[in-house]
Amino acid sequence: MAKEKKKSKIEIKNRRAAFEYHFEQEYDAGMMLTGTEIKSIRSGNVNLNDAYCLFENGELYVRNLYIAVYELGTDNNHEPRRVRKLLLRKPELRKLERKAKDKGFTIVPYILYVNDRGFAKLTIELATGKKSFDKRETIKDRDDKRSLDRMKKRFNV
Repeated sequence: MAKEKKKSKIEIKNRRAAFEYHFEQEYDAGMMLTGTEIKSIRSGNVNLNDAYCLFENGELYVRNLYIAVYELGTDNNHEPRRVRKLLLRKPELRKLERKAKDKGFTIVPYILYVNDRGFAKLTIELATGKKSFDKRETIKDRDDKRSLDRMKKRFNV
């Protein structure tokens, strides 16, 4: 009999990023974590809202990613907002670094999840910032979709 793969239940999303940026390209990166950090991620105690990515010496780091202190940890617990290294292949890193240096591009952490092998992965997006009229258009589209769904529900379509 074949083993069934478990679907990851842990998925923390930075919903604000989709409102603030146009996404151009997506990458899945591993993260260098300590033992208490992965335990805290599995319990869902993560906040991506203020996180951002930076290149230092040709390596990509995520800063300001909040991973809460593990409740059952000892005095060897981690610091909640420490700098964490992201793991990507060298060609991907070089390509991202070139694009990030272009005017208007930034690297945004979007989704943090645990894959089926138990590793924490961070989906990062190469993005450009939205202008205020783009944000208004996004709000208008969301409101139109919501009202259409209400009408469908009312008339059982």
